[in-house]
Amino acid sequence: MKNTITSLLLCILFTLPALAQKKTKTKVQRHDTLITLSTQFGDIKMLLYEDTPKHRSNFLKLVREKFYNNLLFHRVIKDFMIQGGDPNSKNAKPDQMLGAGGLPYTVEAEFRANRFHKKGALAAARTENPTRASSSCQFYIVHGKKYEDAELSNIAKSRQLTLTPAQVDAYKKIGGTPFLDQNYTVFGEVVEGLDVLDKIATQPTARGDRPQKDIQMSFSFKKMKKKDITAKYGFVYPEIK
Repeated sequence: MKNTITSLLLCILFTLPALAQKKTKTKVQRHDTLITLSTQFGDIKMLLYEDTPKHRSNFLKLVREKFYNNLLFHRVIKDFMIQGGDPNSKNAKPDQMLGAGGLPYTVEAEFRANRFHKKGALAAARTENPTRASSSCQFYIVHGKKYEDAELSNIAKSRQLTLTPAQVDAYKKIGGTPFLDQNYTVFGEVVEGLDVLDKIATQPTARGDRPQKDIQMSFSFKKMKKKDITAKYGFVYPEIK
């Protein structure tokens, strides 16, 4: 009897860790959602980061609901960024000031050291607020400019930033807006269509940096295997070697 009880206790002792391990194991997602932003200048294809889940979920929800369709890029600044997502921009009059619209909530900031404002970065706009929470719907895509080592060093010092060698290399070779790092949430990036970004960013603008001719947007999306995304667009996922 004593031996039987001891055996049962040992069985339970070794089974519990195994069950706990099984319960906490994360399922690897083999597919991702490729987002296509369409404009009269062409298409921009983007992917959203999995390590900014709140922004990813919110943006995907709005895209699936077709919230952004027929809205405008209401703020365009060459060598800086293109901004859109204001719901008030739908059917806006030519002289109407835009940029203050949104939905009745914010998204908690999700700053990541490895997510930075290189050219083509997708980030959330926001108001000035203590927690740096993001707008519910307004976003921008970085156009930026290329930087030299001395400029990057000065920005890092003044902003108390630590720029990795990869970040420095990106800001020197493709450009960006490093002075925004760790101040606005970057939650995705352009994987195709930087030439379209250039076309939009260089359009003539009027008061409030609004393009003189309206630039409408619409979004579509499709599921793709991650390995196919990597093969076609060069985007590397952490779990894919």
